[in-house]
Amino acid sequence: MSRPNRFFNVIRIGPVKVGSFNNVRGQTKHTAACTAPDCGFSTEHSDRSAAELAAGTHRCA
Repeated sequence: MSRPNRFFNVIRIGPVKVGSFNNVRGQTKHTAACTAPDCGFSTEHSDRSAAELAAGTHRCA
């Protein structure tokens, strides 16, 4: 049995993907994660605009 996709409303800002998900308490959270190799950048926020801001200002080293 396959697990359903838990992220919704996923967008890409440069190399960073921003997506929303519901945590175990039923709260909606938002995450930004860089997809560049060996970057490792990811953040979790309570509101979508903060996650999008983090994605827009992220620069890979």
